[in-house]
Amino acid sequence: MKIALLGYGKMGKTIEQIGLQRGHEIVIKTNDEDGYDLSQVDVAIDFSVPKAAFFNIAKCLKQGIPVISGTTGWLDNYENAVKLCKENKGAFITASNFSLGVNIFFELNKNLAKMMSQLKQYQVSIEETHHTQKLDAPSGTAITLAEDIISQHQAYSKWLLNDTKEQSILITANRIDDVPGTHSIEYKSKTDSINLTHTAYSREGFALGAIVAAEWILGKEGVFTMNDVLNIG
Repeated sequence: MKIALLGYGKMGKTIEQIGLQRGHEIVIKTNDEDGYDLSQVDVAIDFSVPKAAFFNIAKCLKQGIPVISGTTGWLDNYENAVKLCKENKGAFITASNFSLGVNIFFELNKNLAKMMSQLKQYQVSIEETHHTQKLDAPSGTAITLAEDIISQHQAYSKWLLNDTKEQSILITANRIDDVPGTHSIEYKSKTDSINLTHTAYSREGFALGAIVAAEWILGKEGVFTMNDVLNIG
């Protein structure tokens, strides 16, 4: 398939490598918000920046190009993207993390939260560690983990970064050189603790997931998630 990479930073370059390895063609590589022609494109993968993401997504959907978006920080416009997708009978996936392992991790987190909701003696917290070039904190993945816990566990109604209050989930964000991404969930009581951790060793896992999602979405219509791609949940 012919791929447009909208956002050609470190992640875009890794996606390019994985895409070429899997026999695909990269026909567009750009950091420009405009000025690219989608006429020869089968699918677009957006790993741009928050201010450009919705523009890229809207342009693709209006031209009938399926789009995979891994950019975070633009979700104030998510419902507008869904509306555009439906109006244009397009196809669209956005995810806070495209790693296949992380999406399994998301499901384990929801199932664990459901089981732990009956055990009031445990307090949950989340810790995430990323490279120093990551600008947002907490990570989109940590936010997804926290929101999934809240959806399953009636003791929590919100998450807080580096702070604790009643009915809140503490998220601690660390920034260390050359760490692709580690996320840990801990349920701790006076007598023991339960830990669930995902550790990424490189960007390749994220890139592979984006390519797999792009392969999967061809020929489909609708708004999907990585659960649909992996047939889980």
